[in-house]
Order: sequence, then structure tokens, then C-alpha cells
Amino acid sequence: MTEAEESLKPAPDLAALEQEGEIAADYLEGLLDIADLDGDIDMDVEGDRAIVSIVGIKGDELVGTEGEVLEALQELTRLAVHRQTGERSRLMLDVGGYRERRRTELTKVGAAAANDVKRSGERKALQPMTPFERKIVHDAVAAAGLRSESEGEEPHRFVVVLPA
Repeated sequence: MTEAEESLKPAPDLAALEQEGEIAADYLEGLLDIADLDGDIDMDVEGDRAIVSIVGIKGDELVGTEGEVLEALQELTRLAVHRQTGERSRLMLDVGGYRERRRTELTKVGAAAANDVKRSGERKALQPMTPFERKIVHDAVAAAGLRSESEGEEPHRFVVVLPA
């Protein structure tokens, strides 16, 4: 998106995003109670998205292998918000800091792939990733001065780093 297009975007509706966070927090509190899991809910707004985190939780049963359970919980939470607001939610859910740790790992993966491509001059395809993961890798590749694109179909969509 160009700077001019960015300036034309409406400012995020902070009250609506906070409401999304509240609805999500209530929904997740209910799920934690049903599952008899202890955890606290933190809410924040970053840019144009509500961020809800379950913190202080033991174990990784709400994250699952490679974040599969977390992704499913996020979709269920978005559906709960949609049901109450009638609006599509872009809410981001994190459990136990998983997404932040994953962001750090993927930034390194993107930077390393960009370095490999700079050295070899050949395009490099990475493993399939979720949209969240691909976005982080695309950002890391762009920060390294190269271009990348996504190829394939979900759930096997992956990033390809392109030479300059």
C-alpha cells in the first residue's frame, strides 16, 4: 500500500476494537472455565486489530502442535465476536506468548532466507505457513531489501524469496 493510500484509510475505531476485545475475553473466560484451566486474559489494541492474550496458563494444550489449536481457538473467538457485532473480526489471539516467540523465530527464518538468496542469486521456497507466519516472513525479507511472494493453496501456502 502506498503512503497516499495509507493516509486515505480511515482511522481504526478504538471503541469498536475494545468491544471486540471485551467480547473475546468473555468468550475465552467461558472456555477456560469449561476446560477447568487457569489463565488470565489481557487485552490490547495494536494498529487496527484487537489483541487478546491468555497468560499465566500452564502447558501448551491451547497452542497445540505448530499452533494448530491456537489457530482454531482464534477462529472460534472471531466467530463469537462476529455473532455479537455482525462485523468481521481481525482479532489476534495469543496463548502463553506463543505468537511472540514464533514472531522472533520467523523473523530469523526470513532474514536467513533473504541472505541465502542474496548469496546464491536463486529463489528460495520455504515450508508452508499460516497467514500470520507468512506476513512476518514477508516483512523480514522486505527489511533485508528483497521481495517475496506467497504461492500454493491453503493449508499448503508458502513464501518464496526472490532475488533482487
